Amino acid sequence: MNFRHIEIFHAVYVHGSVSAAANALNVSQPSVSKVLRHAEQTLGLELFQRTRGRLVPTQDAHALFAEVAEVHDKVRSLRQTSRNLRDGRGAVLRVSALPSLGLDLIPQAVASYLRQHSEVLFDLQTLHHDEILRKLYERETDVAISFHVPPGAPVAHRVIGEGELVVLYREEDMPEAPPRLSLDSLDGQRFISPVQAGPLGWLLSGEMERLGVTLQETVSARTYYVAAGLVKAGVGMAIVDNFTAEAARERGLSYRPLQPAIAYDINAVFLQSRPPSQAMSDFLDRLTAIIDAL
Repeated sequence: MNFRHIEIFHAVYVHGSVSAAANALNVSQPSVSKVLRHAEQTLGLELFQRTRGRLVPTQDAHALFAEVAEVHDKVRSLRQTSRNLRDGRGAVLRVSALPSLGLDLIPQAVASYLRQHSEVLFDLQTLHHDEILRKLYERETDVAISFHVPPGAPVAHRVIGEGELVVLYREEDMPEAPPRLSLDSLDGQRFISPVQAGPLGWLLSGEMERLGVTLQETVSARTYYVAAGLVKAGVGMAIVDNFTAEAARERGLSYRPLQPAIAYDINAVFLQSRPPSQAMSDFLDRLTAIIDAL
């Protein structure tokens, strides 16, 4: 498939008809039909079946769309970057962050940065630890904000702050909680377990093993904001990062750090061959300042 095939196929798949696709692309209906037929002939596949005036994707079309959508998005990003350069607009900062950091911390930093650098564009996305290398290698992101630095990979990192694990709970379940909570004092409480949830889960698991503590696991949640939602719903308590806890805190919910503290670094990870630009470094400075102020 050439790119014209991809563009027409994507438009027809998304909009559901030749006429709607033609309107979206600002071209004639006959040209859309002609390119679509040529794409099917080139592939040797039927991509759409006409049903009640609409084009219904075949199973082959569904399988093809995932790849086509990725190519289409990359080309759209390329066009946007080209327009920005042509129009003299500022840099595009592509930043990925863990979901727990994307709830509140990253939006705060972006809003603060844009107040003084309104010409800069941000391309933000969330990712999980096992996606860091792929997104960096495939140039989907310039910097990944993470609790973990992939070992043995050609990446560098900058420590931009520190966090710690906390116990998130409903105040009605622990109305007189002390300033800090030890793991052994939580024996008998129902817990949403994050033991399998990446590097912070590994930290917690190691500390529990060292202390010989076993918590009563009700549910295992691999994502911290899901664990926070379960706490709110009354399923139990959860040990999460302090950023998730702060973003999730509302009336009736509270959190306490652990004693002894279980701390972790927050890292900006990037390819050794592609260090941060000056604009990205300035943004990381702003992010560091916000973390330090929390």
